[in-house]
Amino acid sequence: MCAKKSNKKAVVYHVFTRLFGNTNTTNKPWGTIEENGVGKFNDFTNKALTEIKNLGVTHIWYTGVPHHDVIRDYTAFGISNDDPTIVKGRAGSPYAVKDYYNVNPDLAVNVANRLQEFEALIERSHQNNLKVIIDIIPNHVARNYQSLTNPKGTKDFGADDDTSVAYKVDNNFYYIPNTPFEVPDFLHGYQPLGGEKNEFIDYKHIENPAKWTGNGSRLSKPHFNDWYETVKVNYGISPDGKKDFDELPNGFENEDYKTHFEFWQNKKVPSSWVKFRDIALYWLAKGVDGFRYDMAEMVPVEFWSFMNSSIKMKNPDAFLLAEVYNPNEYRNYIRLGKMDYLYDKVQLYDTLKGIMQGHGITDYIPPIQEDLKDIEHNMLHFLENHDEQRIASPEFAGNALKGKPAMVISTTISTAPTMLYFGQEFGEPAAENSGFGAASRTSIFDYICVPSHQRWVNDKQFDGGQSTKEERDLRDFYKRLLNFTIKSDALMGEYQDIHQFNRENTEWYNENVLSFVRWSDDEKLIIVSNFNANDTYGFELGLPNDIIQKWNLKSGAYKVADQLFNEYKTTLIVNDFKAQLRVDLKPLESFILKVK
Repeated sequence: MCAKKSNKKAVVYHVFTRLFGNTNTTNKPWGTIEENGVGKFNDFTNKALTEIKNLGVTHIWYTGVPHHDVIRDYTAFGISNDDPTIVKGRAGSPYAVKDYYNVNPDLAVNVANRLQEFEALIERSHQNNLKVIIDIIPNHVARNYQSLTNPKGTKDFGADDDTSVAYKVDNNFYYIPNTPFEVPDFLHGYQPLGGEKNEFIDYKHIENPAKWTGNGSRLSKPHFNDWYETVKVNYGISPDGKKDFDELPNGFENEDYKTHFEFWQNKKVPSSWVKFRDIALYWLAKGVDGFRYDMAEMVPVEFWSFMNSSIKMKNPDAFLLAEVYNPNEYRNYIRLGKMDYLYDKVQLYDTLKGIMQGHGITDYIPPIQEDLKDIEHNMLHFLENHDEQRIASPEFAGNALKGKPAMVISTTISTAPTMLYFGQEFGEPAAENSGFGAASRTSIFDYICVPSHQRWVNDKQFDGGQSTKEERDLRDFYKRLLNFTIKSDALMGEYQDIHQFNRENTEWYNENVLSFVRWSDDEKLIIVSNFNANDTYGFELGLPNDIIQKWNLKSGAYKVADQLFNEYKTTLIVNDFKAQLRVDLKPLESFILKVK
């Protein structure tokens, strides 16, 4: 069984928490907080959250909340220093979590009250009708994991491990017995903290015995390109691949989360399963409404059945989003693992990116929807996220406007949620040399600012007071589009491709244009986009006979109007078994045409 489909679209605003409210414009490579600044939980004021909500957002994903390794001295608060030799960047990767029961001290005004400051942000978000999502990274943790605020009876990862053996089912980590960890050989001229002299940089890290690295490397001295700042979590799979836990019975892909929950009752499961379940329930109790799971397919699907059914028993409406990139495993993680949503990266995102870059055609898109039609609701759509290049960067499309037709398609082609990465609505190019991070992606490792977003923040007035006209216009486009999608009945209804029909039957219609229809009992939409940045196209767009019948269109003329800007109007002429409407598309223009 798949995620229950709601009546309206969901829109997730993905925000890198420490960058959102930073008003410092220095942007020094490898800069410190004092030099480059950092945003705080408190920067998400009611005004800021109201503006995010009004953009057309239903959920906000605060990235980088759990306490991860950072290169800053917080020993006055009982927090141990982290080793720059094995921390990527100065601000640290949010995917090397050091303490799952507390939050990143960088994000607090008062470090001693950091957890309370985040709890207040959860409350403010809810007051502004925004659901809250945070990260859980189940595959790996920081090498120096140490929780300071474990609930009573909770032990750290690895606290009870037998380190004399490579594997035991209840060990939380895999070990290389009798062998110490060695720091990788740094390549490409890399130096921790950019070569800065630092008392903690000795190119050593004491870990004996060495643990397997987060990406699965079994070397005591991992490669520079391995996830060397993290260690792999053991889910009860032996080094030779044997599963030391119960597997789900045949047919369980058709059972609901309650049946999955019952299956795991009174069964012995590996220690790591229980630890991560308890972490999720801890955050649910604090008001978090859902989780984004990093690299979920590196963890067995049986664990997800255990984890997600436990979450759903506490909150049936929890929003569970997973990073899974293998299309052959999509249905297993949805139906057996009880995920609500997966990234639609390797099919829709990659295809749209190719079209925006000029080496793909729109003919490639309809087959994707056909392939995913049984799970279309579960495939979350996006054009940017913290792992991907910014649309406006030269390495991607070099022009934020090329994202407009792709965003219309991404948001309207299915019933799935849409995700918007902060700064995308302003055409952020991520051009900075930030330190560990590379240009084209907004760095998740460094203390920097996001200039186009910062202009909208406008010294924390959150009113676009410093935005350029182009930035304001682009944000207006996103606001119109997202607000339409969350209100439309048709976008939670039926879909049918009309692209191939028009490719075969319509003069001047070509591989730079895409069209399809969406409908419900109360709303009929014709969506058409032009991906060409230079050419205008005009044609008589046709509807196939079966759509005429499904929509119960009688012969006559029907008024049709664009719902994005309320300017373009045309007429649908139906004559027996033929239906056509005139469409004139400017470069990169899209219409969401509603049939009156």
